[in-house]
Amino acid sequence: HVQLVESGGGSALAGGSVRLSCQYYGPALVANCIGWFRQVPGKEREGVAAIYSDGMTFYGDSVKGRVTISKDNAKNTLYLEMNSLKSDDDAVYYCAAASRVGRCSTRPLSDYDYWGRGTQVTVS
Repeated sequence: HVQLVESGGGSALAGGSVRLSCQYYGPALVANCIGWFRQVPGKEREGVAAIYSDGMTFYGDSVKGRVTISKDNAKNTLYLEMNSLKSDDDAVYYCAAASRVGRCSTRPLSDYDYWGRGTQVTVS
C-alpha cells in the first residue's frame, strides 16, 4: 500500500523561505521518481521539481534557481526548499510518485500514479 503525506505548509512572507516534507510509505519502487507539484484554483497542476532514484533532479521553469528538491532514503522523506517566495508560489503543494516509468521529469503528470493530499502554502 503506497501512501504519501505532505507537511510543512502554512503562511510565509514574500521574500522568505519554506520547507516542505513528504513522508512516503510503501514498496521501494515508490522512490523511483518522486516530485512536487502545485495547483491554484482555476489553473492546471504544475510540476515544481522531481528527483530520480539516482539523485538526478529536475525543476520547473517557473521555480528554477529558487527551489531545491532532496530526499533522505533512510527516512523515506522527500523535501522541497523554496526561497525568495513570491505571490505566485501561493498554492497547494502535492507530493507524487512515478513508480512504473523508467524516466523522471516534472512532466507529464500522467507519469505519476501516486499522490498525496497536498499542503497549502500561503504567501503574503
